[in-house]
Amino acid sequence: MNKIIFSNCALAVCGVLLGGCNSAFAQHAPLSGNTKAPIDEPPIVVRERTEFVNLTVTVTDRSGRAISGLAAQDIEVYEDKVKQKIEHYGAEDAPISVGVVFDVSGSMRNKIEQARDAIKAFVETSHADDVFFLVGFNRRSDLLAEFCDGEALQRSLTMVAAQGETALYDAVLLGAEKVRQGQHSKRALLVISDGQDNASQYTVDQLRQRLKESDVQIYCVGIGRPGSSEKAAQRQEMRGQMILDGIARLSGGRAFFVNSASELAEATTLVALELRHQYSLGYMPTNQRRDGKWRKIRVRVNRSARTPELTVRARDGYYAATSP
Repeated sequence: MNKIIFSNCALAVCGVLLGGCNSAFAQHAPLSGNTKAPIDEPPIVVRERTEFVNLTVTVTDRSGRAISGLAAQDIEVYEDKVKQKIEHYGAEDAPISVGVVFDVSGSMRNKIEQARDAIKAFVETSHADDVFFLVGFNRRSDLLAEFCDGEALQRSLTMVAAQGETALYDAVLLGAEKVRQGQHSKRALLVISDGQDNASQYTVDQLRQRLKESDVQIYCVGIGRPGSSEKAAQRQEMRGQMILDGIARLSGGRAFFVNSASELAEATTLVALELRHQYSLGYMPTNQRRDGKWRKIRVRVNRSARTPELTVRARDGYYAATSP
């Protein structure tokens, strides 16, 4: 098996309403390198109610494989260092709403076929009832396919061509807003890109703040550029990896960095498997103040001497509701 470099991040997802399974090509201008997508208003952020907190938790072993079979008593949740009582627990393989955020900038020209194959592997490993939509981005970001099944998503991928610069931050924000309309109560984004942002209207700091106020999990798969000996190019790639890792970590997801087609397909398959082996938890926080402040969350698994070393990932926290 090829080695994939990945980072351990956190995970949490939810959703609202199902859209139709129609490609958006008839309603949107094709992606081009000449215009920038207008963003008239910032995304609307809906902060969850303080009274009940829902979490999606992922537990993995040293190799990054998802661990199933844990009971509610095996998991502990702390909010601002205070242990919470878990009142809801589930470990079923439930369908989710997924947005694929796909880099079609010019630097992806020689990698787009491999990326399509990797998305196919992701779809084939996903739950049969998952619903998907597609955001493509180069200098601008566009919704290219509405919520649909996996086959329709793959058909939409054949209609894109790589060109132009990279508006990664705008595309992630568009996906994070769109996925809120999904039918299923679990939701996530899969971001596939090989480059750093050089065309977004939003800054990385603005993106981070929006994601911190949101509850969308994001998985990032960064495609490397092996063979480059230029220090400037290497620094740029390292910065891009740090940004992708930060986006994933902040949102509760996970970042992978790959250098070949086989590693790319393996990474997307791991994402799909992980999404199907998660734990759903809910608790009533002991702190019921409606002060709008950030609440730090930590989740841990009770281990015995015979339990292998495990990594537990859940979102870092949430903003409490404010008083009317």
